[in-house]
Amino acid sequence: MKDKEVKIKLTRHIKRLLKCRLCPDMLPIVVSGGPVVSKILLVGQAPGDKEPKLGRPFAWTAGKTLFRWFNEAIGMNEEIFRSSIYMVAVCRCFPGKKPTGGDRVPSWEEVKNCSIWLKRELNILQPDLVIPVGKLAIEQFLPLQKLDQIIGHKFKITGFQGHSFDLIALPHPSGASPWHRKEPGKSLLKKAMKLIARHPAFDVL
Repeated sequence: MKDKEVKIKLTRHIKRLLKCRLCPDMLPIVVSGGPVVSKILLVGQAPGDKEPKLGRPFAWTAGKTLFRWFNEAIGMNEEIFRSSIYMVAVCRCFPGKKPTGGDRVPSWEEVKNCSIWLKRELNILQPDLVIPVGKLAIEQFLPLQKLDQIIGHKFKITGFQGHSFDLIALPHPSGASPWHRKEPGKSLLKKAMKLIARHPAFDVL
């Protein structure tokens, strides 16, 4: 499928996505990074409270850290990243806050509801590389394990929703998580970013 056809399909897909109201406890609006034609798919967990207002994924503190990782490892700044890589999340709406503070973790049913959108995006884009960011995103593709068994490794995923692709996971860049700021997380993050930088999918960007 040519890029122009993919762009048209993505645009139609996102138009439907933005109207989704399947989950009554999620707070619309739906957050989308737009119809970026790419062989690289970055999968976050769920928007925070700032992303719906700013109208783009990873728009706040965690995003600044994420884009710094890519800038330092690949020389790809935020603007280039957003225009070159298709950005999604396990859940596309802000889940709301927990009574005890912090963002609510999406329920199993909410994750299942939103998985239909990811399946369609995989069908349209046929990515060569998927980069899940954070545990919730990682466990959509791999059995739940400790981060130090996943970060810094490349996995070949076969038969996922009928597709095969490479997967290189990243820890969540949240300031609340110390994992990527201390060992072994610091070294494993650097290893993961080197694997990403060397992946052939980046050669065509």
